[in-house]
Amino acid sequence: MKVVVDMNKCQDHGQCVFAAPDVFRFDDDGRLAYVAHPDEALRGDVEEAADVCPLQAIRIED
Repeated sequence: MKVVVDMNKCQDHGQCVFAAPDVFRFDDDGRLAYVAHPDEALRGDVEEAADVCPLQAIRIED
């Protein structure tokens, strides 16, 4: 599984951080950082993060 975030769309709302904290976080500058190739066991959390993103900036590639 590969996580792709369109950083041009992302406005750092942080809903993904709440949905999948093992994959998404804020860096020291307050910008979104994420694990591009998380463990497959986290797929449900990543799918939830993609669903709750207000700008639909997250997608999952297999």
